[in-house]
Amino acid sequence: MVLRYRRASSWELDLILREAEKYGELKHDFFAVVEGRFRDVYAVNGEVWKEVENLKVKPYSFGTFIGTIKIDENLVEKFYPNIEFFHFVDVWKNYAILKPKAAFLFTTGKDVPKNGVKEYRWEGTKKLVLFDENGIILGIGRIQPDNGRAFIRNITDVGEFLRRHRKA
Repeated sequence: MVLRYRRASSWELDLILREAEKYGELKHDFFAVVEGRFRDVYAVNGEVWKEVENLKVKPYSFGTFIGTIKIDENLVEKFYPNIEFFHFVDVWKNYAILKPKAAFLFTTGKDVPKNGVKEYRWEGTKKLVLFDENGIILGIGRIQPDNGRAFIRNITDVGEFLRRHRKA
């Protein structure tokens, strides 16, 4: 498979911007795409981009991987962010701040009970960005307002990488 890298198109930038606007304001403006099986999106800066353009061997990644553009089940193109994406967003809506014990359990893959939430702001989307009390991004969850025991269902968290099963 041949990988192709390029700047993000205006359409792709719009997809990224629309996703960021669900949570706040995008703080970054230069993105690149590596096309292969999917279109992986990376946040880069101008200096890195100049270096990439001058390489004789073409890279398969660069910058910070922030998500993937795919076509969903309704045949609509969509940007699917990962946790790192939210380091490039000024998050001021659709977030939750977790109490210490709930924050720890969330990073081990557990859901968050309502009494584990210190503060939250929810409007529109069911996905929330989760933080600990120090403002560290812990992951992404799905709010379930009618469920007290699993008030926020874990979608992905920073501990997921450590829990992955490796094939020997």
